[in-house]
Amino acid sequence: MMLKTVLIDSSAVARGLLNTVLTDGGYDVCGQTHTSALGLALLVKHHPHFVCIAREQVEDGSNVVQTIRAQYPKTLIFMVSGGIDAASLQAAHAMGVSGFIVKPFMADTVLKTVRNTVIAMVRKQQALAAAAQGNS
Repeated sequence: MMLKTVLIDSSAVARGLLNTVLTDGGYDVCGQTHTSALGLALLVKHHPHFVCIAREQVEDGSNVVQTIRAQYPKTLIFMVSGGIDAASLQAAHAMGVSGFIVKPFMADTVLKTVRNTVIAMVRKQQALAAAAQGNS
């Protein structure tokens, strides 16, 4: 099964580059847009496995990460940024960001980041399911 993603970034160039990296890496980029509001509409339409969202959209006051987290709790959220400090990293994790993709995009690094985060989430869900079975 091909994992689906939506890209949200005000930069068309950044969206295009990330689209190429992810598509070449075997992911289905089912939608991309430049605003948080349109990004949420794409989530409703496509129900992607993960979302790549630019830091500018995360921090624009629209509470997009909290909205995605509330409506799509299993969707992974990757914040895309040119650089991130420890405080921003902590704040993003606290909001529910699953991982980080750093600009400029290095294809191998982007794909490894996505793959490792997906694997970690699957293992976490399997452990929770096993624990739930053990308790029933």
